[in-house]
Formats: sequence, C-alpha cells, structure tokens
Amino acid sequence: MNPKINTEPSHIPIDKISKALFIINRHAKTAIDSKYLYTLKHETIKKLLSEGKAQKIGLHYSRNPKYSQQQLDVLISVGTYYFHIPPTKEDIQSLKNLGALNDHYRNPKTVFPLKEAKKILQMYTGIQNKDTQHQYHHQSYPRYTKPVFKRLGK
Repeated sequence: MNPKINTEPSHIPIDKISKALFIINRHAKTAIDSKYLYTLKHETIKKLLSEGKAQKIGLHYSRNPKYSQQQLDVLISVGTYYFHIPPTKEDIQSLKNLGALNDHYRNPKTVFPLKEAKKILQMYTGIQNKDTQHQYHHQSYPRYTKPVFKRLGK
C-alpha cells in the first residue's frame, strides 16, 4: 500500500520549497535567460510572505548596485535559507537597516536538481514557463532524415 503524495501547493513542505527556491536563485544568477527564474523566485517569496511562511528580516546594502552607488535589498528568511529581493517603499520605511551585506546570513550547502526545483515552485505558485507550455508544438513537424547515397549504376 503506497500512500499517495498530496501535490496541492499548501501541502508542499517548507524545507522543500526553500531548497527549490535556493537552487532557482543560484541558477538564475548565471542563466542566459534568467527572467523566468527570477519571476518564479519573486512570486514564490510573495506567496510565502502572504501565507506567513517567510519573514522579512531587514535591509542590506547590495554588493552590486545597478545604477547608483548604494542600493538596498530586503533580506527574507524562508526556513533555514536567506534570500534578497528588491524593497518596496513600505519596506524602506518599516524595516531596520542591517548595514553592509555580511557573511552572518549564510545558506547551507544544497544539492538539488534544477528540473525538480522548477517543478516544485511551479506547482506551488501555479506559474508555468511559456517555453515549457509550447515545447511539444515543435514535435509535430517531421524530423529531418539524412539522405541515403547509392553508388551510380547500382
């Protein structure tokens, strides 16, 4: 008797969500097209915050500010993992400034497949990548077959 695993978004354990979020965040930093991965990260964190499964810790100065000399990021705690997201005006007014980014907040080493991490966060948020929705569309075309060459006269 195998018990069925409940795959509803509310029944996914927070440690699995936080691991998947960490892997998505790590891959998004080096991905060629990271827009979808960052969207998945931000929507997951937004949902976790609204459900009370994540907490905003404070504000850190970013190590790599984009267009200014200083930029603030909100430090978010999800399980045993920490993440940064851009702040809102309310965050800047209400959260404590923790100063420069330090190594006090470190994430544990994690090994987790990217494909599984995507699947977990897609199930949790309900967001699907437009590329994965249409990936089977291209399979309806006939596959290329190499030409067969025969010797002349045979």
